[in-house]
Amino acid sequence: MLEQSVSHLSHRIQKLNTSCNGEDCLLPQKSTHGEVITCLAAVAWGPKQPLVIEEIQVDPPQAMEVRIKITHTSLCHTDITFWNGGDENMQTFPRILGHEGAGIVESVGEGVTDIKVGDHVIPLFTGECGDCVFCKSKKTNLCDKFKIDLTRKVMRNDGKTRFSIKGLPIYHFMSTSTFRIGAVFNTADIPSGSTVAIFGLGTVGLAVAEGARMRGASMIIGIDTNSSKFIKAKSFGVTECINPKDHEKPIQEVIAEKTQGGVDYSFECIGNTDVLYQAFLATREALGLTVLLGLDTSPRKISFHPLELFSGRRLVATIFGGVKGVQR
Repeated sequence: MLEQSVSHLSHRIQKLNTSCNGEDCLLPQKSTHGEVITCLAAVAWGPKQPLVIEEIQVDPPQAMEVRIKITHTSLCHTDITFWNGGDENMQTFPRILGHEGAGIVESVGEGVTDIKVGDHVIPLFTGECGDCVFCKSKKTNLCDKFKIDLTRKVMRNDGKTRFSIKGLPIYHFMSTSTFRIGAVFNTADIPSGSTVAIFGLGTVGLAVAEGARMRGASMIIGIDTNSSKFIKAKSFGVTECINPKDHEKPIQEVIAEKTQGGVDYSFECIGNTDVLYQAFLATREALGLTVLLGLDTSPRKISFHPLELFSGRRLVATIFGGVKGVQR
């Protein structure tokens, strides 16, 4: 139901955009600076309820805020997790989900100087103050001041929402509400000729495949229990697809046999600690690196035997592929 709602919204966005003559019509023909505007959004009214395409009112941006016309959006498993409302912290409704998208700046608030109306942007859920030790480091895209808070449902300035329907507040999601290639380039930084295994061939997994292809990976193995994803995966650069259900051996052993000991890099793009363990063991001893991209919101913890870590394999996690918003 969630996938159908997002697909319908994306179709509506595409229809609105392609009905124009040229790019300029993607933005209002007259300035709406400082005004409340009306937009379409897929609203989640409750856990596991079908999203409803609604006309919503969007308040003008306040100081250091930006209002964006979303032109492209996609579905991530994290959206589904919060839509399911697994625990009390996730049950915030009504809400506009989505945190992966792109759009055009429609208006900016007071103090915004590095972004202007008409700029093409990708909204990030990773804030950046630009002054803390994290922001000044090239090793991370995290910020010590604006830490990621998956449960935040309002804006930082005043603790209120900018969305509403006839006066009823509609809550935000991950500071974006938009309803990745960065991990390959930044976190793993894979060299040409590397072997790669991607666990999960959804939106994130396909972005990893595209990034690995662009970096010249010699073998890109895609792993998913849904074989219908394989055709699309190969169009993004996956060279071989494996369905674990087709094998009696553990998937990490299957991969080790195909690669003479394991891949150089593996990416967990699902959000499952059991799959993460498989991805870790699917890498080559002494040299392998596993990058965690999926978010497992269950209370389960990762369990390794110390000897498995002494094998030389490494495990890291990344947020938004390590991409910074404004390169300083």
